[in-house]
Amino acid sequence: MDPKPDAGSEVRGIFSPIRTNLPGVHISELLPRMAKRMDKVALIRSVHHEHSSHNGGMHWATVGRPYRVDSTLINPSHSDIPGVGTLCGWLAQRDGFSAGVPPYVITPFPHCDSNAYITPAQYGGCLGAQFDPFVLDDDPNATGFKVRNLSLDTSLTPEHLTQRIGLLKNPADSQSPQSQRIVSPQAAETDIFSDKAVSILQSEKAAQAFDLTREPDSVRERYGRHSLGQSHLLARRLVEAGTRFVTTVNGPSITSDTHKDNFSGLKNRIVPPMEQAYAALLDDLKERGLLDTTLVVWMGEFGRTPKINVDAGRDHWPGCYSVLLAGGGIRGGQLLGESDSTGAYPKDRPVTPCGNPHHDIRRARLRGEQHQLRIHGRSSRRADGRHADRGAVLSGRKITRLRFRESRARRARIGQRPHVARHD
Repeated sequence: MDPKPDAGSEVRGIFSPIRTNLPGVHISELLPRMAKRMDKVALIRSVHHEHSSHNGGMHWATVGRPYRVDSTLINPSHSDIPGVGTLCGWLAQRDGFSAGVPPYVITPFPHCDSNAYITPAQYGGCLGAQFDPFVLDDDPNATGFKVRNLSLDTSLTPEHLTQRIGLLKNPADSQSPQSQRIVSPQAAETDIFSDKAVSILQSEKAAQAFDLTREPDSVRERYGRHSLGQSHLLARRLVEAGTRFVTTVNGPSITSDTHKDNFSGLKNRIVPPMEQAYAALLDDLKERGLLDTTLVVWMGEFGRTPKINVDAGRDHWPGCYSVLLAGGGIRGGQLLGESDSTGAYPKDRPVTPCGNPHHDIRRARLRGEQHQLRIHGRSSRRADGRHADRGAVLSGRKITRLRFRESRARRARIGQRPHVARHD
């Protein structure tokens, strides 16, 4: 998204820049579809942070602040600060979310490093397990794909399920003093989580939303018959059904690493499915009248080194990289920020990804009230936005040049519309 054709060969690489439908803006020849759609997106070329490990970088990208250590060898915990997806799920449920589908979904698998270490902040963290996302944990492009545990066992009727849940919560006569339970915060959290799971099990709407066989073959081909393409299609179906936040993940971190043989990896393995899926999602949302109320963010945990290494690869580089935003009322055809001559560091309008979402609710002028939470026995005071005004935040300060169109998305309530689909 930020080619440097005038830099030396050790920086610019082998790919040529191509023109886009945005005058004066060029992107890589590997992105011909996006070259025709730059008028629909806002491109930010000056994003940066300081963590160069996959999990540390993605934590910064989704929470807006550094993890306590910049390390790959970390996993989620109950003390984690929640990321944007978790916060959207929390806000939706606080406002009485009852769409019959999960408010926050990750597909196909959570972001992780080499399938061993799961990135923190994707789950409920300090807010509790009841705000964990629904994780697909399967390849939606697989033959015979069906979301596991989304339907009742054939031997169990809805009536029997209700009875069993009642017995679980009230194992004895509820009028008997001996049967009264002393409910710990953890037990109460489990009850809430179970109630959510049961409501999804009993929801025909959820079953339909996750059923990709309902889509014509032509639509599935348009997104691409690969895991990422079908995940994007699933994201559109979920947004259509009422899900508030969807994260599509391009596999474990090793999927997008190019420490060796960068150019072949990008051309033959990484870029084509990503671009196909993203372009199809933008077009499909636009055609269905959903793009104005759905914010689509295409981002990663960091960029790659400006200089090619001895193995013809590029390594991790959080010093400067690009992020694309579309929909959600954002005016297309915007170019914000600028990197230096080699793409190593921001030259103009540096911003960090996401910023601090707890502070952004105020700094982005999302007017609201203070809401008191009880988290694992301690109080935590957080701001929760109510109505959206103009402005957007990627860092601790407002990006005043990021413009929005007049649309119903500006009047959306946080936790309702606009939806958010994020792509890692």
